[in-house]
Amino acid sequence: MRRRTPGVLTADELLDRRLVLDESTRAAEVIRTLEPIVTPKRQARIREIIAKRLASVAVVFDAPHDPHNGAAVIRSCEAFGVQRLHVVERIERFLAAASVARSAEQWVDVVCHKTTESAIAAARHAGLELVAAHPEGELLPEDLASIPRIAIVLGNERDGIAEELASHCSRRVRVPMRGFVESLNVSVTAAILLASATRGRIGDLDDDARLRMYARGLFHSVPRAREVLDHAGVG
Repeated sequence: MRRRTPGVLTADELLDRRLVLDESTRAAEVIRTLEPIVTPKRQARIREIIAKRLASVAVVFDAPHDPHNGAAVIRSCEAFGVQRLHVVERIERFLAAASVARSAEQWVDVVCHKTTESAIAAARHAGLELVAAHPEGELLPEDLASIPRIAIVLGNERDGIAEELASHCSRRVRVPMRGFVESLNVSVTAAILLASATRGRIGDLDDDARLRMYARGLFHSVPRAREVLDHAGVG
């Protein structure tokens, strides 16, 4: 069993739980309360970033073990505008090292699933094609941009992708290599594949998701935002 160490976050600790509730049910109230406190320049910057974010690309991470890898994958999702990371907690709870994520965890929706079936169902519900990262994949990274809606499936650091999950992947993608090593660290693979999968895509969050993320952006832009919301009776 892994030992919790300082600076390592569980999935429940990645985001302020009250903020998640507020942005899901009271986003308009959060915005109405906090927006007047945020400069127009910052408001414009938040909207600009949100306009580029993607629901058509997601990641499914099967049973990750290393908190540094977990955090690095979150950071890559944020860097490339991928809104949702699905984690299959088949073996142990998902942990992320805060020093590696470096606040990226504030912007990515990490959804944990206790079973493989739950993660598959979530991807299917979102209309995402499951594509597995595999050293012998028939696809190359540049092929991913042409897949309309895709969930890139990453395997456990030691055991790869569980057979149950792999069997639901329609295709596999490999990262071409010419050195002596036969594989890359899973977080490096994630970054390479996400860079290719997101290239040229137009932001496609729906209106509700954009509103929710704008509320989150304002929250993280206002010092002591929770106190401001509580004083205003929001949340």
